[in-house]
Amino acid sequence: MFNTEDTYEVVIFSIGDTKAGTKMGKLQLRNTVDDSVLNCILWEETLNRFDAKIFRTGNLVRIVSASFNEKYNNCLVSALELIKEAKLGLESAEIEHYWTKLQSYINKIEKAELRNFVANLFEEHKEKFKIMPAAKLMHHNYIGGLLVHTVECAQFAELNLPSFASKINSDNIYAACLLHDFGKIFEYTIDAETGLIDYAPGFRETWISHSQYGFCICMNAGFVKVARMIAAHHGRADWGAIIDLSEKDIEPELYLIHLIDNLSAKFGKINTRLLEE
Repeated sequence: MFNTEDTYEVVIFSIGDTKAGTKMGKLQLRNTVDDSVLNCILWEETLNRFDAKIFRTGNLVRIVSASFNEKYNNCLVSALELIKEAKLGLESAEIEHYWTKLQSYINKIEKAELRNFVANLFEEHKEKFKIMPAAKLMHHNYIGGLLVHTVECAQFAELNLPSFASKINSDNIYAACLLHDFGKIFEYTIDAETGLIDYAPGFRETWISHSQYGFCICMNAGFVKVARMIAAHHGRADWGAIIDLSEKDIEPELYLIHLIDNLSAKFGKINTRLLEE
């Protein structure tokens, strides 16, 4: 049963077009008391009454006015109240802290040609990389999220490399960890005022995915092993992998990059409200 005093956390928000050509908002909320999920619709006239930042992932809101279905798990919202605003993401000092860590992992790459290739990419795009999210919804979806996710992956690699040092090339592992999601700086956009994330216009028509971008730039530079790790980091073709890890005779380091990426995605802070906990 709906209670006007209940507080909800914003989980997902997106805007689409109706058949009539008007805008429609889709909002998913999580009840902070019982963790139940509420799927909401907002018509264009309602959307126009709100500042877009109210829909930021992690915000706490209260439903002031809405009509519900009989199960109270879907509703048409007409009024919301912002209770607590989530952080946009990392503060400047936090960004620089993670950026320094990222540079330290670049410097662990011993082969000069590969180290310079990685370093030059980050230097060329550093301002964009520092603020990008790692995803729209699933993980690290805030300003600086891609930077945090990338450093986490390198940290996981560093912890595990002593166990595999005789079997795999550590330079390639570090490079793949650092570059596996590099294409996301072109795949996503993030509004610095509202914190809302969207897909960049035209990227998917040109590149299909960030994995394809990373694979191509590494292949073109001659770093085939790194390219293959990036191609497989999503694990399965239906998850977006170019190389499916169900294939036979896959190099073991391809599994390692996939598992490292998955650990960071699963256990990393999902939104900015959790950064404060």
